[in-house]
Amino acid sequence: MRERPISPGPFGPPVFRQETPQTAREVDVSVVETWNLGKTFRPPTWPLSLAGRVSKRPVRALAGLSLRVEPGEVFGLMGPNGAGKTTLLKVLATLLLPSEGGGRVDGADLVRQAGLVRRRVGLATGDERTFYWRLTGRENLEFFSGLRGLSPAAARRRTDAVLGSVDLVEQADEIVGRYSTGMRQRLAIARALLGDPPVVLLDEPTRSLDPVAADRVQVLIRRLSRDEGRTVILATHQLGEAAACDRVGVLVAGTLREVLVPQAVGEEGLRRRYHALVEVADERPQPVAGLP
Repeated sequence: MRERPISPGPFGPPVFRQETPQTAREVDVSVVETWNLGKTFRPPTWPLSLAGRVSKRPVRALAGLSLRVEPGEVFGLMGPNGAGKTTLLKVLATLLLPSEGGGRVDGADLVRQAGLVRRRVGLATGDERTFYWRLTGRENLEFFSGLRGLSPAAARRRTDAVLGSVDLVEQADEIVGRYSTGMRQRLAIARALLGDPPVVLLDEPTRSLDPVAADRVQVLIRRLSRDEGRTVILATHQLGEAAACDRVGVLVAGTLREVLVPQAVGEEGLRRRYHALVEVADERPQPVAGLP
């Protein structure tokens, strides 16, 4: 067993994560990698299309997207609505199959080893509605731990651990229906951590949160990277949130236009470059060659 240094950039000093032979990676191998990744949504042929209720044209959500994310990195995804951020996260979580290209997460192929990918990824969204509101936060997490195959005793231990990670220990035995939006968001992140994944995917984690709640979520994200050595990929519309990332990829019309380093360009430089990329894309027609 050996230790590999992880440098999380603006999130703090380097930390060390122990590697076993099963999870060890060479220094030059990314923990998340995609190549020429594409996703096209084609309309159903039955029964909605017969009623004229859906578009008959395919929609290309991702096109030729190649990306590398390093271990322990906080990687931000920015782009206008419909740019493909959520689609990319769902493909990385194996909720959607790519139409072309491929990718790996922690060495596991997105298509051929989808089950292994799911064990190495945790996903939390900003509009989570799948908790049982009449159960407590603790009961919800123990239930979802059971779905992962954990024994009751192991589920209790893991639930206690993730509640501590997201600072919800004091509210763990309150019913979720009484949680604030910020507390529900932290509970969603706790659920994403139940499997102790090396990669955490967050889709607009501070959406609809007040400034205080948003700050608490951002502190949690820093902790996941700095203290726990996890790789975090988050989609956001908040420039301030993106500026705290190690790198930021700008997606426009399903393509990765540029990867920026906030530490190098600063928040204002990030703002100017983002607007320039989006405005140029708005002025340029977007062909969908190759689609019927």
